[in-house]
Amino acid sequence: MRTAPDVPPILPIPPVPPLPPTPPVPLSALLGRAELGLRLLVGPPDAAEVPLHWVHASEMADPYPYLLGGELLLTAGVQFPADPAGAARYVSRVVEAGAAALGFGVTPVYDTVPAELVEACGRLGLPLIEVPPRTPFTAVARALWRLMAEARLRELRRVSEAQRSLAAAAARPAPVPAVLGALAARLGGRAVLFGADGTESAAAGRAVPPEAARALASLAGMVGTRPGAPASASDDTGGEGAGAGLRLAAYALGGGEGLTLGVATEGGAPGDRTLAGLAVVLLSLLTAPHRAADAAARDTALVRLLLGAAPADAARALGPGPWNVVHARGGDGTPFAAATLAAALGTPLADPAGPDAVRLLLPASSPVTAQPGWTLGVSAPAEADGLASADAQAARALRRALARRVPLDRHRAGGLAALVDRDEAAAYARDLLAPLSPALTETLRTWLSLHGNWDRTATALGIHRNTVRQRIARTTALLGRDLDDPDVRMELWFALGSEV
Repeated sequence: MRTAPDVPPILPIPPVPPLPPTPPVPLSALLGRAELGLRLLVGPPDAAEVPLHWVHASEMADPYPYLLGGELLLTAGVQFPADPAGAARYVSRVVEAGAAALGFGVTPVYDTVPAELVEACGRLGLPLIEVPPRTPFTAVARALWRLMAEARLRELRRVSEAQRSLAAAAARPAPVPAVLGALAARLGGRAVLFGADGTESAAAGRAVPPEAARALASLAGMVGTRPGAPASASDDTGGEGAGAGLRLAAYALGGGEGLTLGVATEGGAPGDRTLAGLAVVLLSLLTAPHRAADAAARDTALVRLLLGAAPADAARALGPGPWNVVHARGGDGTPFAAATLAAALGTPLADPAGPDAVRLLLPASSPVTAQPGWTLGVSAPAEADGLASADAQAARALRRALARRVPLDRHRAGGLAALVDRDEAAAYARDLLAPLSPALTETLRTWLSLHGNWDRTATALGIHRNTVRQRIARTTALLGRDLDDPDVRMELWFALGSEV
């Protein structure tokens, strides 16, 4: 047995560099390589899952100045102190340096692993591995590098597949929730999009404890585009109590909307930050206001209208007519649903009336097709001075579509009504329908359009079927006509279509 010489003075240690981007390898993977013959002698209960980031061999009496942390330290004990106090000091210095585990090679210096070393490692919780005589340290290092290379390849494949998944999600009809869902699924956690006021705009993935949710919201409030604010922030504590142990991160989105992406996960794979960065880019593009080359034309039209120009004159700045008005209801409930629908229909002219309703204006030459998650009502083509009537047509078409449970309905015009002078027809309609209030008129219109179906009329108007019956009975009394007579119904429908 050999005794250790005097321990040299400790030199100042430079700051520990960050861990490498290569995924670490659990100690169990190295122990599982049968050709190495490694044996775990002592360690904490979770010793097999200790991550190894690299290998370092040293025969220094105090290897502390030469360790970076996270490594498997290999030694043959050339200068190992044989006394219990010296062994305890050696192990404490290795633990203080942040080494992940200690590998002791038996022979040529020691025939067995010193008992003092086993006792010190067990007391201080440092995994201790016995390296057999037939296994050189270079073989251990080579095996670890190969395991790390395999882990790196698996991580690259995971990131590549996740990138394709995020890109596919961004192309879906509801891209913002889809991207959040894809990100949460790939990271195995929760993804939240915070608005400028700190409230959740959309979220996906597993729920987190309230403590972690508050910590994530607080972290999101720290980042942003305001002067001095960081673009990202992270916290590995995840709050206190039930939320402890989660990895939290927040990233500011571009586009000037003040949105923030928050992520809570239990893991910490090296590629997770890459995936979060890609999600930030996609969400920034999906939520940012798009101002293309025609933005100046829209601004010009608005200024003209505000300064007193007639709507027809202001509309010329937007391009030649005619136009279609579209009323839509549905969406995914997020604040970005209306913008997503407008982009799908190819128009920047949208008037959101809430997360589930929007009016749009687009050239009649642009096709209007059914959109997933939406119910659409489309007007007949109209010039600028007829857009008010087109707006009413679209509203009626939307009500019919909702009542019929179809994704799209269009205004129906023409037929015999086109053979009658419009002014005369309008005058007749005003006289015939004069006794009716606006509510009764709209109920009659919807009821006739749905062939007298009480339930579908109630659904279209959002009222009870008994209310529909009461209104139709009141209409019958005011008009003094039998609404069961098909001739009367035809005349009233003609009048409703001619009403100005």
